[in-house]
Amino acid sequence: MNAPASTAARPKTHLAVLLILSATHLLNDLMQSLIPAIYPIIKDSYALDFVQIGMITLTFQIAGSLLQPVVGYVTDKHPMPYSTVVGMMFTLAGLVGLAYASSYTLILVSVACIGVGSSIFHPEATRMARYASGGRQGLAQGLFQVGGQAGGAIGPLLAAIIIVPRGQESLAWFSVLALLAMTLMVWTAGKHTEIRREIEAARAALSGAAKTHARHSGATIALGLTVLTLLMFSKNAYGESFRSFYTFYLIDRFGVSIQTSQVMLFVFLVAAAAGALIGGIVGDRIGRYRIIWISVLGPLPLTLILPYADFFWTGVLTILINLIMASAFASIMIYAMELVPNRIGLIGGLFYGLNFGLGGIAAAILGGLADSIGIEEVYRICSFLPLAGLLAWLLPRIDEDRAPPRQAG
Repeated sequence: MNAPASTAARPKTHLAVLLILSATHLLNDLMQSLIPAIYPIIKDSYALDFVQIGMITLTFQIAGSLLQPVVGYVTDKHPMPYSTVVGMMFTLAGLVGLAYASSYTLILVSVACIGVGSSIFHPEATRMARYASGGRQGLAQGLFQVGGQAGGAIGPLLAAIIIVPRGQESLAWFSVLALLAMTLMVWTAGKHTEIRREIEAARAALSGAAKTHARHSGATIALGLTVLTLLMFSKNAYGESFRSFYTFYLIDRFGVSIQTSQVMLFVFLVAAAAGALIGGIVGDRIGRYRIIWISVLGPLPLTLILPYADFFWTGVLTILINLIMASAFASIMIYAMELVPNRIGLIGGLFYGLNFGLGGIAAAILGGLADSIGIEEVYRICSFLPLAGLLAWLLPRIDEDRAPPRQAG
């Protein structure tokens, strides 16, 4: 694939690779989502309080965040496409460990292994999605995101069907999915060399692009990344109130069964998956800046109503809120890549790491609040979090009309 420089500057979109990456993301996040999905089971089995539930999420999220920027930084310099397979081995070990954990400590160790697996998977998979995008970054990240979101949605549903009636040990059945993911990851890793040739040719053809990107000053980059991080925290804190505590909220407020609460969690996660894809595609058309404004601040009227809605309208509002809010992540990450275009792996690792770490911190805080003031009051407080979307006004207005960067990092 030694294309002329002019052609290499616009490499084709490798749709098959993007779809397989989306599938591996689905499998990866499906297995992760089984952690909060079994909270109602292990809370009773191990006599856990909400703080301990929050600490499980915090342990998983921290393990899934600390390594990601490091992995991204290293693979920017030395690409390791097969590292995703290694990451899935950690996930497999954690999943089996969680199935047979006999104590709270072993639960924490097991979820940490699953988190480490994610920290290895995301930076390299994010880079591969950007390489395979052919410049259609929103589409590529949207497909990649929707895979992860769909996996996160399917997990609680499978937990309701399989794990709730059969018990914690049935988690081991899902190890088959880890083996399938490894097979798919081997295929995408094999395509890496072919696609990278296009990117290296693009680097040569666009050798002057680095000078163009350098116009973003250090102050502009620092301001942009700081604002994006704060927006991520507000978004993740609200989202974590659903991922970790939505089932408890529904059970306490409406008296529904565990299975019904899991189905409602599935509805929330499906809406988030659809929002991630829609946000990525629309962001290619109207720009990341507008999408960030809409997705973070837009749900505010709906979140303020949610704590006072009945069961039916709680479901409707859940769908609408998360359709809008989930559109943010792809645009936030692509915006960050535009700020620092030569550090794809580092930015991917950093923002996926923040996605994990900030969510974990939020879960621990919300767990403590739930124990002290009650789960329903937590949702009333969280309803104001979208106000943080006003911070988007501070984002630097980078030029999104120029050709998207195709450099290899």
